[in-house]
Amino acid sequence: MADTDSGLFGPESVTWQLHSDPIMWIAGIRALYLQALHPRTVRGVTQNSDFRNDAWGRLLRTARFVSATSYGTTTAAEKAGARVRSIHRRLKATDPATGERYGVDEPELLLWVHCAEIDSYLRLARRSGLPVDDAAADRYVAEQRSAARLVGLDPADVPATTAELDAYLHRMAPALACGPEAREVDDFLRHPPVPAPLVPARALLWSRVAGLAYDALPRYAHALYGRPAPAPAAVDRRLTVAGNLLRLVPSTVRWQLPPKHILKAVARIGPAARPDPYGSVRRGTAILDGPGGDQRSDGGDSGPWPKPG
Repeated sequence: MADTDSGLFGPESVTWQLHSDPIMWIAGIRALYLQALHPRTVRGVTQNSDFRNDAWGRLLRTARFVSATSYGTTTAAEKAGARVRSIHRRLKATDPATGERYGVDEPELLLWVHCAEIDSYLRLARRSGLPVDDAAADRYVAEQRSAARLVGLDPADVPATTAELDAYLHRMAPALACGPEAREVDDFLRHPPVPAPLVPARALLWSRVAGLAYDALPRYAHALYGRPAPAPAAVDRRLTVAGNLLRLVPSTVRWQLPPKHILKAVARIGPAARPDPYGSVRRGTAILDGPGGDQRSDGGDSGPWPKPG
């Protein structure tokens, strides 16, 4: 594979731009809250791992997978998918009410995980101020069928538009419940175990981040978890503030965090491949075009990236 291989999506995709924005960190936590409300899915997690002691590892592995499939070469993305499918094929879970044993790679479960993630990434990007129009949102949902294929889903069975995604989530709502496993995930996300010196930081920083991710859940999820749902407009304001604050951290600093897939992609393809959530694709079709695009061409840095010639 050539060094310039742009992977599954490439710099002109919505995925390439959207996944570079730091609001994805909060969106990932929101996705975990939502995924945990599917009883069969969350049992597959809690029964096959020491979730409480390995939750940070699971979060990091998920982040690496999303990063590798978004910015890695085609070969790297395919290898990441093969690794996930191989692990899932070996794992089983048990329904405590019926004794049924089932595989965690059932398409129903994989589809729920996928849709909860994509809904979270897209909604929080839009609610936090990224100017993603309806056409770009549909493109993003359609692009993510490639990621769904990597985990073992048939792309034809995966929502291809925001309307299809919304319809799927609406159909799934009656099947959701907040059982003991979801309570375990909720408790971890609200009070993750940390070394004693980090307890003040957990109270000051993490509780606010996780609280915002929880508040951004749909109303039916709040009802299941049993805590009052805040006003959506108030949550939107907080998401916008959080997004703008996170975007003040220069991307050249953010992208230094492991596994550095964005930096590797830019080094592999060239400067024109830098993700630019406030810019547009090179052929002139706007992806995330909005006010201040040129001034915020580094996704919110205090100064713009030089425009490639």
